[in-house]
Amino acid sequence: MKKQWIAIIGGIAMVIGIVTAGVGFAESEHDQRITGTIPVSEQSEGTFPSKAKISLDQAMKSAVASVPGQVLKAELENEDGFLIYNVEVASPDQTVTEVQLDAGSGKVLAMHKDKADRHEHDKEDREHDEQEGHEGEE
Repeated sequence: MKKQWIAIIGGIAMVIGIVTAGVGFAESEHDQRITGTIPVSEQSEGTFPSKAKISLDQAMKSAVASVPGQVLKAELENEDGFLIYNVEVASPDQTVTEVQLDAGSGKVLAMHKDKADRHEHDKEDREHDEQEGHEGEE
């Protein structure tokens, strides 16, 4: 009887350990700190293109080489104090992957899969249509 309790308690402890490790790993995957080769501080975004060593076109090509698909959006921005490109790529299976690349070396720093945000794209489409409608009134 004593051996059964020890086995049960040991099994429960093992399950708790596995679950805790899995949760920690899942959280760390999205909470990883980005480090690049071009440090930036509170500078204006207007200065970013002159600091980047690779072009936006090169960043998009590198992102698509890492995740086959079509580029939805690409931005040059300050991430954790470093200049990086964020490139969103839509794959043929309709998943969207955000690829973060170092603006100095072009190296892929991180990739995060997202569900396609249809609501966000619908909102942008409506805003675009409204702007076109107002332009015709002038």
